[in-house]
Amino acid sequence: MFESATFEHRLDKAAFKALEPSLREDLLNAQFALIEAKRRSLIVLIHGPDGAGKGAVLNRLYSWLDVRKVQTLTFEMPCAEEDRPPMWKYWRELPPFGQIGVMLGSWYHAPLCKRALGTMGRADFMASLDEMERFESMLHAEGVSLLKIWLYLDGDEARRRLKSLSKGDYQRPIVREWAEVEGAAARKRLHLASEEAARATSTEIAPWHVVPAADTEYCDAMVGSLLLEKLRAMAAEPEPAPLPLPPNPTHVPSLLPPFSILSTLDMSRSLQEAEYDRELAQAQSRITRLTNAPAFARSGLVIAFEGSDAAGKSSTIMRLRRALDPRRFRVHPIAAPTDEERARPYLWRFWRHIPAHGRTAIFDRSWYGRVLVERVEGLCGPDDWGRAYGEINDFEAQLTRAGYVVVKFWLAISQEEQARRFEEREKIAYKRFKLTPEDWRNREKWPLYEAAVTEMVDRTSTREAPWTLVEAEDKHFARVKVLKTVADRLEAALGG
Repeated sequence: MFESATFEHRLDKAAFKALEPSLREDLLNAQFALIEAKRRSLIVLIHGPDGAGKGAVLNRLYSWLDVRKVQTLTFEMPCAEEDRPPMWKYWRELPPFGQIGVMLGSWYHAPLCKRALGTMGRADFMASLDEMERFESMLHAEGVSLLKIWLYLDGDEARRRLKSLSKGDYQRPIVREWAEVEGAAARKRLHLASEEAARATSTEIAPWHVVPAADTEYCDAMVGSLLLEKLRAMAAEPEPAPLPLPPNPTHVPSLLPPFSILSTLDMSRSLQEAEYDRELAQAQSRITRLTNAPAFARSGLVIAFEGSDAAGKSSTIMRLRRALDPRRFRVHPIAAPTDEERARPYLWRFWRHIPAHGRTAIFDRSWYGRVLVERVEGLCGPDDWGRAYGEINDFEAQLTRAGYVVVKFWLAISQEEQARRFEEREKIAYKRFKLTPEDWRNREKWPLYEAAVTEMVDRTSTREAPWTLVEAEDKHFARVKVLKTVADRLEAALGG
């Protein structure tokens, strides 16, 4: 894939000077169209050997674009494990719609580095590339376009340039992406791995563009032209079609009688007061011990609560909070997305709240809203919630690989019990804030929610992150089951 870049590509200074004004004008016009539309964002990935001029290309783009809507996205690049999942830092920095992010180094760095150093086998390397391709497909579907550029420079010339830049009294900043890759053998493995990665992840929606970097003027002109083409292609994309009306809330189409996984639960399960107090205290003590153990400092806990309205999520979380060091956990109540959150992929607002190792994040409602309320209420189309199952599985797999314990609960109650709790809330002044007209209206869509929950559990309950269905008709039983499950999962992950 790098073959054509090995031949000479030159553009003399006079020709570059002649084309630059029109290129700059066209780039600004295309950027203003992106800013005005606010339908998509663009990330420009710039890779290449150290010495190829990545920093110089970045500076050229800044001189051509409206810098108020451009972000530089750079990351420290250790090959060692990080304090959060490897993808966390990239998720956190995603630019909002209407803006451009220029990324020096990206999610490709770690696998390429490990491959070059011989610490990652080919099977794992190809698996990581496959995961990146899925990640980029998700970004594209969620409004983030990608322009992937590899600056090609012969290895000997790249090293000569690096040596030249380091000489003299004034040393300019040098963008070192591969400082840890030393030695001829490692550099050769990096080159071969880079070619393989470019071939494997060059897709229709996010192809790689290999830019010869030996001649600065040619390199800058080609990068600017590629950026202009990408911005124009983004502007030419049709407006998204309006979403169809939500389905009839009283009908779930099926050739067979509808099945609900929630119907398999025994809602009569309960605990007496004395038994409840004893078992709750025991479970809380176990959680306290485990989350303060030295092994937990190398792990983390992410808990997602979903369930029927009035199923007791808040009161259960309150009992869980009492078992945790308040300095090392946060509860994230999830409501309708803000304007800031709507301007990015839907998983962004959850990714940015992933805690550091040794800490706990509790989500009161979660990323499963995409396949629950957004699906049932018609807030996203079937294509969106249909692909979300795989995206969520990838998200949770990344968490578990990074050492996090992911625990997911669905708190279930019957329609009759929900109605009783709603009526109780209406009568108690300090509970009225928990009840809205929307809660009553949602009861009309009970069959659709049951169908959505059944599919959600079927498609996202994995060995690493299984769903726990909680019979919540009796709040005492539900609270104890939840806390026992958290303690059991921690013990299994941390070794007791």
